[in-house]
Formats: sequence, structure tokens, C-alpha cells
Amino acid sequence: MAKTNFSYEKRQRELEKKRKAEEKARRKAEAKTRPAGEAGTEGEAGQDADDADEDADSADADTAAERQE
Repeated sequence: MAKTNFSYEKRQRELEKKRKAEEKARRKAEAKTRPAGEAGTEGEAGQDADDADEDADSADADTAAERQE
């Protein structure tokens, strides 16, 4: 049976965290430059989608942990 490449998986997780952090920083910077009236128009829909992705990611991690036990 093939051995799992844990270092590859770890690197992919790190890259994903970095991408999300950069996206969050970009959104925060846009919110600062945007007038107060426009702040929630397009940011809320994108944020809800990101939250759903994070929920799915945590569910996947829980499932993977259960398989290892």
C-alpha cells in the first residue's frame, strides 16, 4: 500500500491558510477605503460563502480524524 505524503498535505494546508489570510487582509483594506454606505453590499455574500467553506473544511478534518482512529 502507498504511503501518504504528509509533508505535501501539510504544505497544501499552509498555502490554503496563507491564501485565506491574504484574502481577508485584502477585504479589510477594501473596507477601509470604501465609504461607510457601501461597506456591506458585496462583502456579505462573499463572507457567507467563505464561512460555508470553512465549515466544510472543518467537517472534512473531523472525518479524517475519525478515520485515523
